[in-house]
Amino acid sequence: MTADLPPEAELEVELDREGDVASLDIEMEWDDADGDIETDTPVSKARFERYEDADDQWRWRLVHDNGNIIADSGEGYTAKQSVTQGLESVKTNAADAVVVDQSNDDGHEPDEPGSDATFELYEDNEGKWRWRLAHDNGEIIADGGQGYSSKQKAKQGLESVRLNVSGAPIEDPQ
Repeated sequence: MTADLPPEAELEVELDREGDVASLDIEMEWDDADGDIETDTPVSKARFERYEDADDQWRWRLVHDNGNIIADSGEGYTAKQSVTQGLESVKTNAADAVVVDQSNDDGHEPDEPGSDATFELYEDNEGKWRWRLAHDNGEIIADGGQGYSSKQKAKQGLESVRLNVSGAPIEDPQ
């Protein structure tokens, strides 16, 4: 949810104590016509960046507010429109994708799939843990772009993507 507050809003702060428990209530009121409230706005700590690489291929990366790249396209696209369609597929599918651990098959299939993609968690040939997001059509639509030292770190990486992908704005850095 986001709210653009008007310059004149009434603020009320109340502190209550009951024994060893304290609570703080903060309330703001304003005329509804003076402010704008959006309740369907997903909050994200990341942004998508679309860019052209040195080979004139379009790519995307999902950059966390801390500066870390938490996902990328893995491959280049010939047109900006195509890379946008690719990242929109990731935005649509990542949040509800199931995780399948390919190292020991302890992944699970939901009763009703919520996505057309699956997160695949696996150990590469060098002993690093990785994840990729595979669409049901077989295409890899996102990956972590790096190897992690443990399975747990790889899971944390894909969970960060899952949490931040839906509301991430799309930017074209200069």
